[in-house]
Amino acid sequence: MKRIIIINGLIAGAIVSLMFTISYPLTHNGTLSNESSMVVGYISMVIALSLVFVGIKSYRDQHQKGVITFGRGVVMGILITLIASVMYAGTWEIYYNTIASDFMEKYTASYLDKMKKEGASDAEIAQQRAEMESFSEQYKNPIIRFGVTLMEILPVGIIITLISAALLRRKEFLPSTSVDV
Repeated sequence: MKRIIIINGLIAGAIVSLMFTISYPLTHNGTLSNESSMVVGYISMVIALSLVFVGIKSYRDQHQKGVITFGRGVVMGILITLIASVMYAGTWEIYYNTIASDFMEKYTASYLDKMKKEGASDAEIAQQRAEMESFSEQYKNPIIRFGVTLMEILPVGIIITLISAALLRRKEFLPSTSVDV
């Protein structure tokens, strides 16, 4: 079980980290909008975390004679998700501390510009600016930043885990039914 969890977690983490390293520069240079980048990011998370399903099914079919409980599937899925999530957050930490230390400033400017284009009042923009500046200060703390980044991917992994565990649970071995002719 450990081997399946580690392998699927590392592959999922590599996929989501690779997709991030491809999409972030495209967003940073303006090729992708922030909204498009978020869509690409969440799609890559779903693709990467499909390895939760693969891992649970592999364990069930290869090591449990086709039997797995919902609880065991959830445990496996959460562990695979945690490995992938830590890799994703670690990738962001490397990026943030090397080439993206201006992320919050650029994100804030982009968000406020969008508000202005959508017709927000000066008071609304000022209030949002103050909130974002406060969050930017908190975001400088690596523990908070790591936690915020984990919260981007963990909910996706939890949902995929619950769906996978529910679809793959099987309480007893079901022999194949073949008819001899």
